[in-house]
Amino acid sequence: MSLDSPKLRDLLKQVESGALQLPDFQREWKWNDEHIRALIATVTLNYPLGVVMSLQTGGNTPFRPRPLSGAQVSEDRVPDLLLLDGQQRMTSLYQALRRDQPVDTVDTRNKDLKRWYYIDIAKAIGSPSDRDDAIVSVPEDRTLRTDFARRVVLDLSTTQLECAAGYFPLNLVFDTQRMNAWHREFVKLDEANWDVWSRFEEHVLNHVQSFDVPMINLPASTEMDAVCAVFERVNAGGVPLNVFELLTATYAGDRTHVAEFGEYYRLPDAWLQIKSDLTAAHPVFGRMEAGVEDGLSSSDFLQAIALVRTWEHKQDGLRNSLSCKRRDLLELPLVDFRRLAPRLAEAFAWVGAFLERQCIVNAADLPYRTQLVPLAAVRAVMGDETDTADGEERIAQWYWNGVLGEMYGGSIESRFPRDVEQLVAWIRGQGGEPDTVAEAVFVSDRLDTLSTRNSAAYKGIYALLVKQGAVDWYYTEAPLSPGQLAAHGVDVRLIFPKSWVAKSHPGYASRVNSIVNKTPLSYRASRSMTGPPGAYLKSLMLESGMRPEWFDDVVATHLIDPATLHEGDFERFYTDRSKQLLDLVRSAMRKHTVHRGFAEKLGG
Repeated sequence: MSLDSPKLRDLLKQVESGALQLPDFQREWKWNDEHIRALIATVTLNYPLGVVMSLQTGGNTPFRPRPLSGAQVSEDRVPDLLLLDGQQRMTSLYQALRRDQPVDTVDTRNKDLKRWYYIDIAKAIGSPSDRDDAIVSVPEDRTLRTDFARRVVLDLSTTQLECAAGYFPLNLVFDTQRMNAWHREFVKLDEANWDVWSRFEEHVLNHVQSFDVPMINLPASTEMDAVCAVFERVNAGGVPLNVFELLTATYAGDRTHVAEFGEYYRLPDAWLQIKSDLTAAHPVFGRMEAGVEDGLSSSDFLQAIALVRTWEHKQDGLRNSLSCKRRDLLELPLVDFRRLAPRLAEAFAWVGAFLERQCIVNAADLPYRTQLVPLAAVRAVMGDETDTADGEERIAQWYWNGVLGEMYGGSIESRFPRDVEQLVAWIRGQGGEPDTVAEAVFVSDRLDTLSTRNSAAYKGIYALLVKQGAVDWYYTEAPLSPGQLAAHGVDVRLIFPKSWVAKSHPGYASRVNSIVNKTPLSYRASRSMTGPPGAYLKSLMLESGMRPEWFDDVVATHLIDPATLHEGDFERFYTDRSKQLLDLVRSAMRKHTVHRGFAEKLGG
């Protein structure tokens, strides 16, 4: 690492020639007009600008470069330096002081503007405290207007008008020939302008033309993850970069791919196709539209690839353990991404089908998105070995222990590789239960606090109620199926209405929102569920045309004792259904639940 102090003039030349460019992971970003005027004032006063940072490339940049905004650079121009810190400052100064076009900026409300920047010569040669006021920006036509653009207050549309007003156009400051021509026009107007110009040169122009920019240069040998770490630290005030953006720039700079295919690799396009195919078949993965991504993320996909790649390396004796940490993702070569991406896309499609068999079909109802990463990696490693009866059974047990034991709510970086290795071994009969199964505990009192979708276990019990055969109370022909959940507007509905419980059983008001008092039902059924349960059940029974005992059987498919609803006995209902839900949890986890007192002993 070295510290240099190049002249601003020379840096702006490098921007124009393409010798200084940006790594492609840098986001487009505009400083507003007020910031740019303050920046220019700083330079004209020869005040410190702040350190900028660059990476030497040695003609072989690891990232796809792109010019600073406004610079017209040939696509095949390989930069000597990549600007890691200082993009906004250098872009603003380049556009304002070097380019013969208006500056692309925004106002304080983020509305796009095009502005020329001038300096009021009379104010500039006065007190330095007035320098901010001396920097003026004018619209693209170089005319300032007020009164809804009806009255002109400053017209700088010709050189003669600029000189008459005493406003020097700052885009000429490094163009000696044009600046001298402007100077001649200025002094023609008044002999006194010779002295004014001399003072202007001394107090402003000389400062700008000799301005030094402190620059830290990182050597070309700097590791990529170190470059990224440095970049994120110096840009701490901005939005943090993610690995996907960094790899996008790295893959675009892969010259081997360009040489083979004639164009750079577009990672965002590849991911868009993968995600779109997955979500079209399995809505549980969320959406993928222009500017919108939810559900399964690009980082999830990259982590799954890294797990499979490090699995392969371990089998080949190249490493001792699996990993999908940030460094593993940053070191993922394009050739390996292209090789493994189709395999992982197929694995995630299998995961989507597995989730549907668990009656989890919507992104909002997915307990843990992160748990899909090791599951997809296991499928990619094992292929159709997971399709055996024992394989599916053990995967389901692992999955539900992770969900109901809420094992994926904390630190997961170490759990990912451990689960992949242990689950593969368990399915193959070469190892015992994975830690996620062995360590998972569902404390019985947890039912009382499961009240929103913020909890994975809440979503899990909702899905298990559908899976075990719940029949809707309006569409009573057959048990709810994954395909019916969206078609019938099925959601979690309150069984005993909140207002009714508050009035009739005030001591249980705090438990009315518990999953114990909720069940999956269609929107059409929920419209009739007002007032005492015994009353609304009669309405639903009449709408269904079923005999009372048959309708009670339908109610019972939700693990509810119908008598407790008919009698409006919330206390007995809550106690009975809690027991039935605990049995449902035990069955899915294939282990006993733990009572609160015993759990505290274990914890102690």
